Amino acid sequence: MPRFFIPIFILNTLMSTALSAQSQMLGLSVNGYTQKETKTIDSLGYNSSFNDFESLKNEVIDLGKKLERIGYIENQLIGLKKDTDSTFTAHFSLKNIYRKIHLYNKEIIPSEILRLLDIEQEDNYLIVATPELEVTLENINSEMANLGDPFTKLKLSTITRTADGVLKAQMLSNKRKVRTIDDIVVKGYEKFPKSYLRHFLKINEGQLFNLSKIIQKNEDLDNLQFANIIRDPEVLFTNDSTTLYMYIEKNQSNTFDGFLGFGTNETTNNLEFDGYLDLRLTNNLNYGESLELLYKSDENDQQTLDIRVRAPFLFSSPIGAEANLNIFRHDSTFSTTRQVARLSYQINARNLISFGVNNESSTNLLDASIATIDDYDATRYFANYQYMKRQNKNVLFPINFLFNISAGLGQRASLNEDNEQYNLELETYKIFNLNQRNSIFGRLTAQYLDSDNYLENELPRFGGINSIRGFEENSLIANLYGVLNTEYRYELSNSIYVHSVIDAAYFENQISKQKEKLFGFGFGFGLLTQAGLFRFNYTSGKTENQPFRLSDSKIHVSLTALF
Repeated sequence: MPRFFIPIFILNTLMSTALSAQSQMLGLSVNGYTQKETKTIDSLGYNSSFNDFESLKNEVIDLGKKLERIGYIENQLIGLKKDTDSTFTAHFSLKNIYRKIHLYNKEIIPSEILRLLDIEQEDNYLIVATPELEVTLENINSEMANLGDPFTKLKLSTITRTADGVLKAQMLSNKRKVRTIDDIVVKGYEKFPKSYLRHFLKINEGQLFNLSKIIQKNEDLDNLQFANIIRDPEVLFTNDSTTLYMYIEKNQSNTFDGFLGFGTNETTNNLEFDGYLDLRLTNNLNYGESLELLYKSDENDQQTLDIRVRAPFLFSSPIGAEANLNIFRHDSTFSTTRQVARLSYQINARNLISFGVNNESSTNLLDASIATIDDYDATRYFANYQYMKRQNKNVLFPINFLFNISAGLGQRASLNEDNEQYNLELETYKIFNLNQRNSIFGRLTAQYLDSDNYLENELPRFGGINSIRGFEENSLIANLYGVLNTEYRYELSNSIYVHSVIDAAYFENQISKQKEKLFGFGFGFGLLTQAGLFRFNYTSGKTENQPFRLSDSKIHVSLTALF
């Protein structure tokens, strides 16, 4: 494309006089050949005040280039006049404007790029508005690089102009061999499970090289609990190979969690204690596997043992497996055992779907028969979808958003009759970061069991520190319930935060014909220590028509150790 430069003799004659003006600010005004041209120049915008003449001269040159880019390719600097010791006036003649350019030899650009960028086409050329030419060529170059040719360059040749204000140009490209990823080298965490590269990050050897997508997928490592990004990936190009280097470090991801709670028994007025133990081991074998062990004993003479094993990407496939054993005993009333097996598929770094089967059996431990408690066996088939977004750089709150929903269909067989059943479970929460220190946490959990009739020992149980706070652990049973937990959090530092507790719940129990609204209020704080995250909650719960009583308040203390 032709370019016009300031005549050398003009600059030479002005140089000596300009030197004396460099000690003061210099002013610049620019005029066109006509008033209309002056308005066009003013619409582009330019600096009018300078510390020295060199800066002023460069501004005039840049202004000429701006005029070229919007279609005035024949613009010419008529002169640069010194009006006073500190003011200058540049005079331009814009001449003709060329609003469009026809780009020939369009077959060198892949058709998918033309569709993606939505470029206007005729039979044998592209039509581009002149002001958009530079951006369009850059976008085409970028997309061609994304198709495996990072060294491609697109340029214009044989530029001509027509009388009707249109430019014509031939496109040329130095298109080379398409590159694929030949080798992937992990630095920092050499034992990083390769299956996570293929199925979690979706980066494979033999894949078409696309640097922008690789960087984007590399950031998905932040959605892994056991790994972190050290630095951006790098690429080594040789004549016949492309090697991708990824820089990853291993995170401490094992957790040990427990809490001690105490409150006053409403019947005996005695102080009672409850607590639980939660151990989670993650990626200790460098396969991304996890083992979870939960034991809970509370003041209602309830014991829970829950063991969960997850093995992602079995035999380097995109399919993962999970097994779960849950044993629940309610004093000497009944005991329930649940076994769950599922297969999962990792859609991408944040989305996971799974399908499985849930076998459940319960035994009545009472000597006398009760109509609402009976032996039964149930089998349900379910589907699950999970979305998770982590924020690993926040040690206090590593998960920003979770959405987990399951739906199941099956049959329960008891001594008296068989029943078709349907169940739905939902857990979702989100942290709304208002600024660096203030955030709002919202969590919704819900569960629904649909059946022709119900047994007390099959109904879901809720209440306590991980449900609606201010109530005893697993003290509430329902065939339908929903719990909303909210907290306003203020971080005093990177290791200390305080928060409010405002909880609400609604549940229905078809056995007792009960419908109830519950509320929990209180406060708490968290402290990150060398031993782990120490949390304290003081909450008081009430029903819809019941006043608050301090004697019903609950104090929960827990410590989550990371190792």
